[in-house]
Amino acid sequence: MVRGKTEMKRIENATSRQVTFSKRRSGLLKKAFELSVLCDAEVALIVFSPRGKLYEFSNSSIDKTIERYQRNAKKPGSGQKPTQDNLQHLEEAANSTILEKIEFLEASKRRLLGDGLESCSIDELQEVENQLEKSLSNIRARKTQLFKETIRRLKEEEKILTEENAKLREKVDGKQSTQKENVEVETELFIGLPEPRTTR
Repeated sequence: MVRGKTEMKRIENATSRQVTFSKRRSGLLKKAFELSVLCDAEVALIVFSPRGKLYEFSNSSIDKTIERYQRNAKKPGSGQKPTQDNLQHLEEAANSTILEKIEFLEASKRRLLGDGLESCSIDELQEVENQLEKSLSNIRARKTQLFKETIRRLKEEEKILTEENAKLREKVDGKQSTQKENVEVETELFIGLPEPRTTR
């Protein structure tokens, strides 16, 4: 699904504005890192959230980069307008990159669900198959772990029940032994009239 160009205006919904800020901030920081690594450029990025929280990135010392910028900004022909144009260009490039990533993620999701495979090459199908096998392996590993944890818990419960059963059996056997002794004592008593005495 191809999305239209995002309208450049303030997002009124506070929740949506915060979510958009978090996503685009992460993408911007990632792009700054990639630019510094791929192009060996000196990059410094400073972002303040609407609440005033600071986010920054620099592949060297951010203070030295700012000093370098201030020195170059004082040179003839380095006015403020080109800097604003560069910032606008960077923002548009970041927005375009984010849209491309969203489209790529949505296409990958559809492929993992078995949709939109008609346009895939053999290499792309092999990559989807590898992703599915990796996901299936992770699922099976988690399932096996849960089975082991369940078996261990059941064994512990069985051990506890066995010990409790043994204690109850000891108590029952002790009571039966006591009752048996009492019955034997009672059966030894003589019940009846006394025998008559013989006279001499």
